[in-house]
Order: sequence, then C-alpha cells, then structure tokens
Amino acid sequence: MQTEESLERRAGVDQKRRNRLWRDWMIRWGAFMVGIWVMALGIVMMIQAEMGLAPWDVFHMGLANISPLTVGMWLQIVGFILVSLASLLSKKLPGPGAVLNMILVGFFVDLLLGAGWIPTPDPIWAKIVLLLVGLLVMGIGNGLYIAPRLGAGPRDGLVIVLSERLSQPIRRVRAVMEISVLIMGWLLGGPVFIGTLLFSVSIGPMMQTSIQFWERQIDQWLGRGVPVENINQRTLRSYHHDGFSGKIRG
Repeated sequence: MQTEESLERRAGVDQKRRNRLWRDWMIRWGAFMVGIWVMALGIVMMIQAEMGLAPWDVFHMGLANISPLTVGMWLQIVGFILVSLASLLSKKLPGPGAVLNMILVGFFVDLLLGAGWIPTPDPIWAKIVLLLVGLLVMGIGNGLYIAPRLGAGPRDGLVIVLSERLSQPIRRVRAVMEISVLIMGWLLGGPVFIGTLLFSVSIGPMMQTSIQFWERQIDQWLGRGVPVENINQRTLRSYHHDGFSGKIRG
C-alpha cells in the first residue's frame, strides 16, 4: 500500500513532467511563430527593395498584379491549394504547422505592407542594402520556423510528397517547381531581377546554416544539449516529421 509520502512524491514528479511538456510546447511553438513573422518581414523587405523576388513570390506578385487581391491573399490561396494537393497525394492531413504557415505568412505580409513601416528607398545603393538584408532575414526566419519540426510549409510539403511519389530527389523536384512558377510569375508581370538570382543561389546555404543554428539553440532551450554536427546527420527526435509523412522515430 502506498504511503502518503510516496503519493505526494509521485504527484510532484507528474507535475514536473507536465510543466516540462508545457515549457517544451511553448518554446517550440514560440520559435515557430517568431520564425513565420521574421520570414514575412524578409519577404516584405524584398518587395519594397524592388530588385526582384523569390520565384514563388514572383508568382504571387504576378497574380496580385492582375487581380484585386493582395499578395498576402495570394500567398494564402496558393498555399491552400498546395496543402490540399499534398494531402490528397499523401492521403494524410497536414500538420498544424503547415496550416498555420499557410495562413500566417500571407497575413503578416499584408499587415507589414499595410503598416508602411518599410518604405521603398530612392537611392539604388539603399535598395541593394534592403534587398540583401531582406535575403538574410528570410534565411533566418526560414531556419527558425523549420527548426522546431512542427510541419513543413505548403511549398516544402508538396515538394516532399512529390519527391516520394515520383522517386525523384527533392532538389530536382524543387528546381522544376520553382522554375515553372518563376516563368508563370514573370509572364504575369511579377518582378524578376537581380534579387531573384541572389535568392536562388543563396537561400539554400543560408537555410542550412540557419536551421543548424536554431536546432542547437532550441535543444539548449529544451535542456537537451545535444550537439548538431550536420543538417543531414542530426539527432532524430520523435517530433521530426514534415506534417504529411509519418514520424521518423517515436
């Protein structure tokens, strides 16, 4: 028969476990939400620099140019279509992170553009600086929202599913998709310039560095302290999944 002392001890352990789970939840979702906001800020900085956008944003801006809808609304609409397509192909519902990404990036982009906090500068050198800072901010935001592993965004989720269904490397599927939307966006009047090229050649290395950094930070915040040597050889967590395919371990 359990004594009153042992029952109190067990209750204390259970409470600590609940507190730890709540703390972990807050850290992971907090990092995710801040990452989404930072990524949207980077998109707005590139838009206001008027030096070219990322391929998908060229497409979104092109759609906004020929319709009464804002670029943020098109981010949400295209995101919904991509999430739905990925769900149909994978026969699985998207994770909450994928759904929130679909909704919030467009919302934050429109909010920042509407607020007018980041005006378009006149000197060409200032536009170049704004473009470069925007690229860096996007890289930081992408890494921060991906590092908690709460679900891939709409575009990444579809790339993952198509890669699995077609048995093709993710890099090849992504390249075909981005070239396709870039051409369509350009035909719709989306801004293609030096920023588009810089994004295409720099976002991969920036995201890899950013993800590695933020995964280490989140592990430290969670009290795990597990070193991450390489993005392709990181310690697997039970929550490491893309929101469409199953968990890797757990």
